[in-house]
Amino acid sequence: MLEFPVMSRRSVLQTAVALSLGGSLLTATAACTPEEPLQELTVAGGEAGGFYLEFATLLAALLQRERVAGRAVALTTGGSLENIQRVLSGEATFAVALADAAAQAAAPAGKAAQPESKLVALGKVYQNYVHCLVREDSGIRTFTDLAGKAAGVGEVGSGTTLTAGRIIAAAGLSEPDRAVKQVNLGLNQALAALKDGSIDVMIQSGGVPTAPIAAAARDLGVRLLDLSDLIPATRAQSGFFYDRVLIPANSYGDAPAVWTVGVANLLLCRSDLADHVVRQTVELLVEQAQDLVPKSSTGVQFLSPETLINTAGVPLHPAAEAAYRALHG
Repeated sequence: MLEFPVMSRRSVLQTAVALSLGGSLLTATAACTPEEPLQELTVAGGEAGGFYLEFATLLAALLQRERVAGRAVALTTGGSLENIQRVLSGEATFAVALADAAAQAAAPAGKAAQPESKLVALGKVYQNYVHCLVREDSGIRTFTDLAGKAAGVGEVGSGTTLTAGRIIAAAGLSEPDRAVKQVNLGLNQALAALKDGSIDVMIQSGGVPTAPIAAAARDLGVRLLDLSDLIPATRAQSGFFYDRVLIPANSYGDAPAVWTVGVANLLLCRSDLADHVVRQTVELLVEQAQDLVPKSSTGVQFLSPETLINTAGVPLHPAAEAAYRALHG
């Protein structure tokens, strides 16, 4: 669980916003009368057993408890890409999504970002860790050993499929003579396939620890591959969304620490979402972060005040930006 320093979360956020947003404050808006809560609000999450759905469930519960909405529910989905489409279509109020997938949706390849773009962020809510998992008895020790082998790369509609494909391409393993066979499998399906030998590796993006992977580490015997050497090539080919992050030792059984690829996870909405809903949600992200940390989390990747506004180039909703500035002032 997160442990907070003596300095308050508000004070830390004030410093971060001052450094990152800078300049003069936005023109103050006129005082508002109390706004009506939404009747219903939905948070597009992810697969059962994954951190997306766990976080979305906690957020929905908090939004309902604090009367941002009369009823708030989390949606089980395939992941980032599906979540983004659900928000854009109006099927979901909020979406949890990887920053690389969100940036692609906000400004598709070859096109400038549209001024009327409907996809915006409320903040970076946590860090995702790319898990590259093989059986301990497989003999596979490095990512390049995967040439010609079969990889589970996430469910259709997941951000993992995008990130995994980019890492595979950066490693030179999409060329015909060395190509990794990419198989669309969700988290639990991929673990089952790894166990029965129908795939050689599974790539999954999630928090640390991810409970089903932790269970597999106990029951099956697995190894996490170091992906950090592939970050420069992945960045060069696909953008600066990818960071070098550490999966701590003993996160999965007695496995040693391993460096891997990290991708920011954003909370997204449409730009036409009511300002008061956005403002209230941002205030909860800042002031009640302790209620949004899944119990299984090691506490190293969630709702850091100084990084909430670092949305990897995806624009903040204007009301979110105003809320962070108000918290600064």
